[in-house]
Amino acid sequence: MDRTSAPPPTADSAAPTGASADSALTHGLKQRHLSMIALGGVIGAGLFVGSGAGIAAAGPSIVVAYAISGLLVMMVMRMLGEMSAANPASGSFSVHAERAIGPWAGFTAGWSFWFLLCVAVGLEGIGAAQIVSGWLPGTPEWAWVALFMVIFLGTNLAAVKNFGEFEFWFAALKVIAITLFLVLGLLAILGVLPDTDAPGLTNLTGDGGFLPKGMDGFIIGLLASVFAYGGLETVTIAAAESENPVQGVAKAVRTAMWRIAVFYIGSMAVIVTLVPWDNPKVAEVGPFYAMLDHLGIGGAAQIMNVVILIALLSAMNANIYGASRMARSLVARGQGPAVLGRISSGVPRNAVLFSSVFGFLCVLLSYWRPDDVFPWLLNMIGAVILVVWIFIAVSQLILRRRTEPEKLVVRMWLFPVLTIVALVGMVGIFLLMLRQPDTRDQLLATGALTAVLIGIGVVRQRRRGNDGAAGIPAQRK
Repeated sequence: MDRTSAPPPTADSAAPTGASADSALTHGLKQRHLSMIALGGVIGAGLFVGSGAGIAAAGPSIVVAYAISGLLVMMVMRMLGEMSAANPASGSFSVHAERAIGPWAGFTAGWSFWFLLCVAVGLEGIGAAQIVSGWLPGTPEWAWVALFMVIFLGTNLAAVKNFGEFEFWFAALKVIAITLFLVLGLLAILGVLPDTDAPGLTNLTGDGGFLPKGMDGFIIGLLASVFAYGGLETVTIAAAESENPVQGVAKAVRTAMWRIAVFYIGSMAVIVTLVPWDNPKVAEVGPFYAMLDHLGIGGAAQIMNVVILIALLSAMNANIYGASRMARSLVARGQGPAVLGRISSGVPRNAVLFSSVFGFLCVLLSYWRPDDVFPWLLNMIGAVILVVWIFIAVSQLILRRRTEPEKLVVRMWLFPVLTIVALVGMVGIFLLMLRQPDTRDQLLATGALTAVLIGIGVVRQRRRGNDGAAGIPAQRK
């Protein structure tokens, strides 16, 4: 079809969208910042700590679980990369959902992700404070959380290049740590390390075999692995403020496959080869500590505490940034209170402040209401990332056919087959979550949050008389 004209100006279309919504933001992120954000974004506390529960449940088959979920994440990143390279925007998948499905979809995807990031900021602050309080007994955890919040609030209120520098060095330290860990593990597997015998296949096939707890254990491990990959989306948000958004996104997405394979699947393979899966330390203090301790590395606990602290602080910094940019993008499209959209020196400072305050409120709730409100918040964010991934897949399925070929710098593999396969996989994960008592409550709580946001989004869209994505020029069909 021929290119159609943009809809006439309305209350909604008056607000800029997509790239135009980001015109007031600076482009202070260099390619090295974006590359390291993409590289370090896959190395989070979920890998260092959360993977222990998956290993304890699935045993050696956790490697297959991470491979399956890793393939799903690769497809999601490829789809997101295709849309983000064609239309870089700090609202990322929220903008794409609005273009493809309508304002209600952009509203739901954007605010649910904002909520996820803000609650995650609080959780990461608590985790970091617990580590530092362990080093300095008697110091209150809330005070450390407040200090971290102030530091990263200041970082994000300043120029975006400050955020980029922090993340560059945080990510560099994480990459160095995980690389050293993998090299050490491979040397131990080969029996090269002093006083260390090559384990062979003993830990992979013995003590219950490769699937020691059957399919039930494997499913628990699979679900744990899926949610360990959260955080990869931030690079497409940051790309809108980089020197060359299109090339930055394309490069980050194209290297996603080897990053996931090396850091996640590789780490799990090394750990379960060296350490018996039923070693109590794997679940209690984390698999990375368990491996270092197994190899007789002195000070293993403190080494891992430092690495985990860096990962948590990096995630806090990145999530405050991502939440503020998502909020600002939503407001710029008429999807939130206008006060959050104000730009000062190229930075959405009100959005940064609002996101940080909400995150700190979640921390306070963990002390004030630890038995009801705080667990309820945690359950609500339990499956948000899956909801976001579904919006990404559906949006890509629709927008691919509307996008000019010359804009497809990144292309989803075997379109539309793999997009549909990914959607089926996401639905399958939802069904597995319903099957498990521990994740059923999370799914229901996330479903309730999503339903409320959809309801608000639909009502807002109808009140404004919009039947399409507001202010977004139609693309070639």
